Amino acid sequence: MRKVIMMFALAMGIATANAQENVTVETPNRSDQLTLTKEVYPQKEADGDLYHGLTRKLGFDRMVPPHGLEVTYDKTVHVIFPAEVRYVDLGSPDLIAGKADGAENVIRVKATVRNFPNETNMSVITEDGSFYTFNVKYAAEPLLLNVEMCDFIH
Repeated sequence: MRKVIMMFALAMGIATANAQENVTVETPNRSDQLTLTKEVYPQKEADGDLYHGLTRKLGFDRMVPPHGLEVTYDKTVHVIFPAEVRYVDLGSPDLIAGKADGAENVIRVKATVRNFPNETNMSVITEDGSFYTFNVKYAAEPLLLNVEMCDFIH
């Protein structure tokens, strides 16, 4: 019985191996006739979406709300932070800022031109990792000349 099953399995293996046909199809070279209608990864999309709809929009729950700050040409505004200032970024050349002498946690901000028309921004990162952002506009007489910030992020 064992020999019969082995012979049957061998016959089935040979039959299925011979059942496959090798067919080769030759096609003429048509590379000169093909034209691309749209690039797969275009460098610039018409709508500006370089990620082809795979990006998620940022919601307002991810936004760090900016603080309002008024500056003037004739007076210096001082902003006091709870930790040493590590980084300051000014949004336009209409502002000048720097650390106060002898205090690593105080920055002074001033307008470089009188009556600059557009609102600009300023961002500050402190040593403890806190991030502060400000919308800065020109005012002839700023309401606050000395501002003490609290740690809002942590």
